[in-house]
Amino acid sequence: MSIPPLPQAPYRDVTTEMLEAELLVVIRHDDVTVADLPIIFDGSFGALGRALAAGQFVAVGPAYAVYHGDPQGRFDVEVGFPAMGAPTSAIDSPAGRIHASALPAGPVAVLSHVGGYESMSTTWQTLMAGVAAEPRGIWIEAYVSDPSATNPDELRTDLILPLKG
Repeated sequence: MSIPPLPQAPYRDVTTEMLEAELLVVIRHDDVTVADLPIIFDGSFGALGRALAAGQFVAVGPAYAVYHGDPQGRFDVEVGFPAMGAPTSAIDSPAGRIHASALPAGPVAVLSHVGGYESMSTTWQTLMAGVAAEPRGIWIEAYVSDPSATNPDELRTDLILPLKG
């Protein structure tokens, strides 16, 4: 199975899937902490939205964040969208360079978080407790619901944990 596309119904239980290497258009931020994320997300999604509106790429799914490293410490994060084609060269923006990347292929464990972002860490803990395989040090969030158009209690974020195969 390929993620994206994501299923209509949320993942209510920890589920194992196969993730394909899907093209992303992203802005990467290195050596950040959880406290940095609100500013990073606001600036990055604003810049990506302007590039999208200008026709510089075509999004084919919901927004993603791909975390590399220790989410409790310092890590790198890519914020962006799955896309049909990538910009032929990096696009400079106030939030950083917009460029191509990819979701990492391989086995993953998936669980949906329904509700506000502030309680997402509990769902991540449930996902981690529900897998027997070792994580690869990559953590993915697919923002299935648009926070500007969805009640916070109904927001759906699919948590995707790449596993060593």
